[in-house]
Amino acid sequence: MAPLLLVLLLVLLFAGATFAMKLLWLVVLALVAVALIGFLRHSSGPRGTRGRRHPR
Repeated sequence: MAPLLLVLLLVLLFAGATFAMKLLWLVVLALVAVALIGFLRHSSGPRGTRGRRHPR
């Protein structure tokens, strides 16, 4: 009986770890997408400036 419970516990542990890894990959992909969108949006302005140009 104890080995059966141990095997079931290991199966539950590995199933939970697999779900957590898939969730972490989705989080990583979302962060990479947000970083790329921010980079592309920010780099479209004139060179050497950040945001709006200040009048001289």
